[in-house]
Amino acid sequence: MEKIKALLRNKWFGFALATLLYTLWFVVWTGNLWLLLGIPVIYDLYISKYLYRWIGSRNARLCERSRSYRVVYEWVNAIVFATVVASLIHIFVFQMYVIPTSSMEKSLLVGDYLYVSKVAYGPQMPNTPLSFPFVHHTMPFSQTRKSFSEAIRWPYHRLHGLGRIERDDVVVFNFPAGDTVLVENQAATYYDVLRSYQTSLGPEEGRKELERQFTVISRPVDKRENYIKRCVALPGDTLRIVDGDVWVNGTQQRPIEGVERTYTVYAKSPLTQYALERLGITEYSGNGSVYHMNLTEKAAEELRRLDNVTSVYRYLYPLNGEVFPQWADERWSQDNYGPIWIPQKGTTVALSTENLPLYRRIIEAYEGHTLAVDGERILIDGEPAAEYTFAMDYYWMMGDNRHNSADSRFWGFVPEDHIVGKASFVWLSLEAGRSFPANIRWERIFKKVR
Repeated sequence: MEKIKALLRNKWFGFALATLLYTLWFVVWTGNLWLLLGIPVIYDLYISKYLYRWIGSRNARLCERSRSYRVVYEWVNAIVFATVVASLIHIFVFQMYVIPTSSMEKSLLVGDYLYVSKVAYGPQMPNTPLSFPFVHHTMPFSQTRKSFSEAIRWPYHRLHGLGRIERDDVVVFNFPAGDTVLVENQAATYYDVLRSYQTSLGPEEGRKELERQFTVISRPVDKRENYIKRCVALPGDTLRIVDGDVWVNGTQQRPIEGVERTYTVYAKSPLTQYALERLGITEYSGNGSVYHMNLTEKAAEELRRLDNVTSVYRYLYPLNGEVFPQWADERWSQDNYGPIWIPQKGTTVALSTENLPLYRRIIEAYEGHTLAVDGERILIDGEPAAEYTFAMDYYWMMGDNRHNSADSRFWGFVPEDHIVGKASFVWLSLEAGRSFPANIRWERIFKKVR
């Protein structure tokens, strides 16, 4: 035992252990050889102590002379240490996420606080490393002031993780269409608003009018809003939605208990609030005889058994031009969609003016090329292109509340460099409109996300 204690007190052993851990975590895992420059700092901390003699000893004398200085130093030291540790955990291990909308009900509820694992798929190194800690993209108490600097921009780089995204995983990711934002109306997607202006005023005048009315800003990938959806299709999959049911590669998606859809409910007399609460129905509208409700299949079946309910039908959206890629001839809808192939890294597709709307945003926005169309000719980076090879994998994300979710059906593919992490479990759940502690959903705490 004494030998072990002596070994642990040995400065060379401490230096070797700290260097090994530092090299494995910060050099090997990140793949950044520049971080080897940190080893001399570790050597100084354990062996030479030059910095301590130059700075630390002076600081120690000041602490002895002045009680006020010592108190301030201790607080600053504690705050800096906590900030560094919390930032490293946030970047490399996990982050917390709260469900803001009902797009994932009933699988996840508004007010669920989630543990999001970054090591599940591998943490992504930040694109903008210079940023204010513990805030996402905007400084506290401001709607416009950025919380980050773009003086340093790192390219996309993901570290090794415990696994890969699997079909039906619940995934947190950066909103792909969030690269451009209307400051005065951040709840609306810039491209949706732009389309409406251009439909009314024409392409050029519509864009000019939008820029006259709103402040338009851009955001790098890691500073875009965080979204959470279920990954229903992987790179290389072919997806189709038939009457609201998801099919991937010719196989129907496995039953997911929490999936909700909109139903039309006909009743002989008004449904009571007690009946609605007992069935867990929170989103509905109606006049007493006809209701529109977001229901799981189980809740719809229970409604059919009520004496005053005459019929329950699942609502299906007609063909429209709202869904990606906003075909002019309105060939798809939220409930009857595709087939659509999900792009895979290294795969080459033939390009035509017919299928270009599916891949245009990938080529321009996600993979950074210039694209132009001259009649039937497609030009990429100024050169004629009859085909295109994808540089990244892409995913198809959908909310479990199928008729109340802004997801891939409206803005398309999610690039791999937008993936944040995997939703693992609910660590806290608070119900809005109720006071503490009655607002705590105890049955959901530490519930695994499925």
